Amino acid sequence: MRWMLMLTLACAGCARMEQVGRAPGFEPLEGSNQHHAMYSAPLPAASGQGGPSKGSSLWSAERGALFGDSRAAQRGDILTVVIEIDDSAKISNSTGRSRQGAESMGIPSLFGIPQRVDQLLPDGATLADAAETTSSSSYQGDGSVSRAEKLTLRVAATVVEQLPNGVLRIEGRQEVRVNFELRELLVSGYVRPIDVSRHNEVTYDKIAGAQISYGGRGQITDVQQPRYGQQVADIVLPF
Repeated sequence: MRWMLMLTLACAGCARMEQVGRAPGFEPLEGSNQHHAMYSAPLPAASGQGGPSKGSSLWSAERGALFGDSRAAQRGDILTVVIEIDDSAKISNSTGRSRQGAESMGIPSLFGIPQRVDQLLPDGATLADAAETTSSSSYQGDGSVSRAEKLTLRVAATVVEQLPNGVLRIEGRQEVRVNFELRELLVSGYVRPIDVSRHNEVTYDKIAGAQISYGGRGQITDVQQPRYGQQVADIVLPF
Protein backbone atom coordinates (compact mmCIF):
# COMPACT_ATOMS: atom_id res chain seq x y z
CA MET A 1 0.00 0.00 0.00
CA ARG A 2 2.85 2.37 0.86
CA TRP A 3 4.58 1.69 -2.44
CA MET A 4 1.38 2.34 -4.36
CA LEU A 5 0.98 5.72 -2.64
CA MET A 6 4.59 6.68 -3.36
CA LEU A 7 4.23 5.61 -6.99
CA THR A 8 1.05 7.71 -7.40
CA LEU A 9 2.73 10.79 -5.93
CA ALA A 10 5.76 10.26 -8.16
CA CYS A 11 3.61 10.02 -11.30
CA ALA A 12 1.77 13.21 -10.37
CA GLY A 13 5.08 14.97 -9.83
CA CYS A 14 6.46 13.76 -13.17
CA ALA A 15 3.43 15.16 -15.00
CA ARG A 16 4.09 18.55 -13.43
CA MET A 17 7.82 18.38 -14.10
CA GLU A 18 7.11 18.34 -17.84
CA GLN A 19 5.89 21.95 -17.60
CA VAL A 20 9.10 23.26 -16.03
CA GLY A 21 10.63 25.89 -18.30
CA ARG A 22 7.86 25.56 -20.88
CA ALA A 23 4.82 27.70 -21.63
CA PRO A 24 1.40 26.03 -21.40
CA GLY A 25 0.35 24.52 -24.70
CA PHE A 26 -2.76 25.35 -26.69
CA GLU A 27 -5.62 22.90 -26.95
CA PRO A 28 -5.63 21.43 -30.48
CA LEU A 29 -8.59 22.26 -32.70
CA GLU A 30 -8.34 18.98 -34.54
CA GLY A 31 -10.94 16.59 -33.26
CA SER A 32 -13.10 19.28 -31.65
CA ASN A 33 -16.70 20.02 -32.57
CA GLN A 34 -15.64 23.22 -34.30
CA HIS A 35 -13.20 21.28 -36.48
CA HIS A 36 -15.85 18.78 -37.57
CA ALA A 37 -18.39 21.55 -38.24
CA MET A 38 -15.93 23.46 -40.40
CA TYR A 39 -14.92 20.49 -42.54
CA SER A 40 -18.28 18.81 -42.87
CA ALA A 41 -20.37 19.47 -45.96
CA PRO A 42 -23.43 21.68 -45.33
CA LEU A 43 -26.94 20.48 -46.07
CA PRO A 44 -27.97 20.91 -49.70
CA ALA A 45 -30.00 24.03 -50.43
CA ALA A 46 -33.66 23.67 -51.27
CA SER A 47 -34.48 23.36 -54.94
CA GLY A 48 -35.61 26.50 -56.69
CA GLN A 49 -33.32 28.88 -54.77
CA GLY A 50 -30.88 30.84 -56.83
CA GLY A 51 -32.49 30.00 -60.20
CA PRO A 52 -31.94 31.91 -63.39
CA SER A 53 -34.56 34.50 -62.46
CA LYS A 54 -32.81 35.28 -59.16
CA GLY A 55 -29.20 34.80 -60.16
CA SER A 56 -29.17 37.90 -62.38
CA SER A 57 -30.98 40.11 -59.88
CA LEU A 58 -29.07 42.84 -58.04
CA TRP A 59 -31.32 42.38 -55.01
CA SER A 60 -30.71 38.68 -54.58
CA ALA A 61 -31.22 37.40 -51.04
CA GLU A 62 -28.59 34.66 -51.31
CA ARG A 63 -25.98 34.48 -48.54
CA GLY A 64 -23.14 35.47 -50.84
CA ALA A 65 -24.94 38.37 -52.51
CA LEU A 66 -24.24 42.02 -51.76
CA PHE A 67 -27.51 42.51 -49.90
CA GLY A 68 -27.90 38.93 -48.76
CA ASP A 69 -28.32 37.73 -45.20
CA SER A 70 -24.83 37.00 -43.84
CA ARG A 71 -25.94 35.86 -40.43
CA ALA A 72 -24.93 32.44 -39.14
CA ALA A 73 -27.68 29.96 -39.91
CA GLN A 74 -26.17 26.52 -40.49
CA ARG A 75 -23.46 24.15 -39.33
CA GLY A 76 -19.98 25.54 -39.80
CA ASP A 77 -20.97 29.22 -39.79
CA ILE A 78 -19.23 31.67 -37.45
CA LEU A 79 -20.84 34.36 -35.32
CA THR A 80 -19.61 36.76 -32.63
CA VAL A 81 -20.72 36.35 -29.02
CA VAL A 82 -20.81 39.60 -27.04
CA ILE A 83 -20.35 39.06 -23.29
CA GLU A 84 -21.12 42.10 -21.17
CA ILE A 85 -21.85 40.96 -17.63
CA ASP A 86 -22.36 43.67 -15.02
CA ASP A 87 -24.35 42.04 -12.23
CA SER A 88 -24.62 43.06 -8.61
CA ALA A 89 -26.74 41.73 -5.79
CA LYS A 90 -27.14 42.86 -2.21
CA ILE A 91 -29.34 41.16 0.37
CA SER A 92 -29.63 42.11 4.02
CA ASN A 93 -31.86 40.47 6.61
CA SER A 94 -32.38 41.26 10.27
CA THR A 95 -34.57 39.36 12.73
CA GLY A 96 -35.28 40.15 16.37
CA ARG A 97 -37.53 38.55 18.94
CA SER A 98 -38.08 39.24 22.65
CA ARG A 99 -40.46 37.81 25.23
CA GLN A 100 -40.91 38.37 28.97
CA GLY A 101 -43.30 36.83 31.47
CA ALA A 102 -43.95 37.02 35.21
CA GLU A 103 -46.31 35.08 37.47
CA SER A 104 -46.94 35.23 41.19
CA MET A 105 -49.34 33.41 43.52
CA GLY A 106 -50.11 33.86 47.18
CA ILE A 107 -52.80 33.31 49.84
CA PRO A 108 -52.91 36.41 52.10
CA SER A 109 -56.00 35.22 53.97
CA LEU A 110 -58.30 32.23 53.82
CA PHE A 111 -60.41 31.87 57.01
CA GLY A 112 -57.22 32.55 59.00
CA ILE A 113 -55.56 29.37 57.68
CA PRO A 114 -52.47 31.14 56.20
CA GLN A 115 -51.78 32.86 59.53
CA ARG A 116 -51.91 29.56 61.40
CA VAL A 117 -49.67 27.86 58.81
CA ASP A 118 -47.16 30.73 58.90
CA GLN A 119 -46.54 29.95 62.60
CA LEU A 120 -45.41 26.46 61.63
CA LEU A 121 -43.19 27.60 58.77
CA PRO A 122 -39.51 28.58 59.18
CA ASP A 123 -38.64 32.20 59.78
CA GLY A 124 -39.23 34.39 56.74
CA ALA A 125 -41.59 31.93 55.04
CA THR A 126 -45.18 32.90 54.46
CA LEU A 127 -48.13 31.87 52.38
CA ALA A 128 -48.78 35.50 51.46
CA ASP A 129 -46.26 35.02 48.64
CA ALA A 130 -46.52 31.34 48.03
CA ALA A 131 -44.97 31.19 44.54
CA GLU A 132 -43.44 33.68 42.11
CA THR A 133 -41.88 32.94 38.66
CA THR A 134 -40.29 35.11 36.00
CA SER A 135 -39.05 34.21 32.53
CA SER A 136 -37.49 36.05 29.62
CA SER A 137 -36.04 35.09 26.24
CA SER A 138 -34.54 37.03 23.35
CA TYR A 139 -33.20 36.24 19.88
CA GLN A 140 -31.46 38.37 17.28
CA GLY A 141 -30.06 37.39 13.90
CA ASP A 142 -28.38 39.35 11.10
CA GLY A 143 -27.31 38.24 7.62
CA SER A 144 -26.07 39.96 4.50
CA VAL A 145 -24.91 38.99 1.00
CA SER A 146 -23.03 41.30 -1.34
CA ARG A 147 -21.80 40.28 -4.80
CA ALA A 148 -20.56 42.15 -7.85
CA GLU A 149 -19.40 40.74 -11.20
CA LYS A 150 -18.27 42.60 -14.29
CA LEU A 151 -16.96 41.05 -17.50
CA THR A 152 -16.76 42.49 -21.02
CA LEU A 153 -15.55 40.17 -23.78
CA ARG A 154 -16.13 39.28 -27.42
CA VAL A 155 -15.42 35.85 -28.85
CA ALA A 156 -16.07 34.14 -32.17
CA ALA A 157 -18.10 30.94 -31.95
CA THR A 158 -18.90 28.22 -34.46
CA VAL A 159 -22.26 26.67 -35.17
CA VAL A 160 -21.57 23.00 -34.45
CA GLU A 161 -25.13 21.69 -34.81
CA GLN A 162 -28.48 22.75 -36.21
CA LEU A 163 -31.31 21.19 -34.23
CA PRO A 164 -34.52 19.96 -35.89
CA ASN A 165 -36.43 22.97 -34.50
CA GLY A 166 -33.97 25.39 -36.11
CA VAL A 167 -32.08 26.30 -32.92
CA LEU A 168 -28.29 26.53 -33.33
CA ARG A 169 -25.83 24.98 -30.92
CA ILE A 170 -22.65 27.05 -30.76
CA GLU A 171 -19.21 26.55 -29.26
CA GLY A 172 -16.37 29.03 -29.06
CA ARG A 173 -12.82 28.92 -27.72
CA GLN A 174 -10.26 31.67 -27.48
CA GLU A 175 -6.74 31.25 -26.14
CA VAL A 176 -4.17 34.00 -25.71
CA ARG A 177 -0.69 33.26 -24.38
CA VAL A 178 1.43 36.00 -22.85
CA ASN A 179 4.88 34.83 -21.77
CA PHE A 180 4.22 31.74 -19.65
CA GLU A 181 0.56 32.43 -18.84
CA LEU A 182 -2.33 31.24 -21.00
CA ARG A 183 -5.69 33.03 -20.86
CA GLU A 184 -8.60 30.84 -21.96
CA LEU A 185 -12.18 31.79 -22.80
CA LEU A 186 -14.85 29.18 -23.48
CA VAL A 187 -18.48 29.72 -24.45
CA SER A 188 -21.24 27.34 -25.51
CA GLY A 189 -25.03 27.21 -25.61
CA TYR A 190 -28.10 27.36 -27.83
CA VAL A 191 -29.10 30.33 -29.99
CA ARG A 192 -32.22 31.08 -32.01
CA PRO A 193 -31.40 32.37 -35.51
CA ILE A 194 -33.81 35.26 -34.97
CA ASP A 195 -31.66 36.50 -32.06
CA VAL A 196 -28.59 36.89 -34.27
CA SER A 197 -28.29 40.56 -35.27
CA ARG A 198 -27.63 41.90 -38.76
CA HIS A 199 -24.00 42.30 -37.72
CA ASN A 200 -23.85 38.55 -37.07
CA GLU A 201 -23.62 39.06 -33.32
CA VAL A 202 -25.52 37.62 -30.38
CA THR A 203 -25.42 38.75 -26.76
CA TYR A 204 -24.86 36.31 -23.95
CA ASP A 205 -28.28 36.91 -22.41
CA LYS A 206 -29.92 35.43 -25.53
CA ILE A 207 -27.98 32.17 -25.28
CA ALA A 208 -29.97 29.36 -23.67
CA GLY A 209 -27.98 27.04 -21.43
CA ALA A 210 -25.02 29.41 -21.69
CA GLN A 211 -21.75 28.12 -20.26
CA ILE A 212 -19.08 30.81 -20.08
CA SER A 213 -15.65 30.08 -18.64
CA TYR A 214 -12.89 32.64 -18.28
CA GLY A 215 -9.67 31.52 -16.68
CA GLY A 216 -6.06 30.73 -17.29
CA ARG A 217 -3.26 28.23 -17.07
CA GLY A 218 0.41 28.78 -16.42
CA GLN A 219 2.98 29.60 -13.80
CA ILE A 220 1.09 32.44 -12.11
CA THR A 221 -2.14 30.46 -11.89
CA ASP A 222 -0.22 27.44 -10.59
CA VAL A 223 1.41 29.44 -7.80
CA GLN A 224 -1.97 30.84 -6.71
CA GLN A 225 -3.39 27.34 -6.19
CA PRO A 226 -2.75 25.45 -2.94
CA ARG A 227 -0.66 22.29 -3.16
CA TYR A 228 -2.37 18.92 -3.52
CA GLY A 229 -1.39 17.92 0.00
CA GLN A 230 -2.90 21.08 1.43
CA GLN A 231 -6.13 20.54 -0.50
CA VAL A 232 -6.38 16.97 0.82
CA ALA A 233 -5.65 18.13 4.34
CA ASP A 234 -8.38 20.78 4.14
CA ILE A 235 -10.90 18.09 3.19
CA VAL A 236 -9.79 15.35 5.61
CA LEU A 237 -8.91 17.26 8.76
CA PRO A 238 -11.97 18.01 10.94
CA PHE A 239 -10.45 21.14 12.50
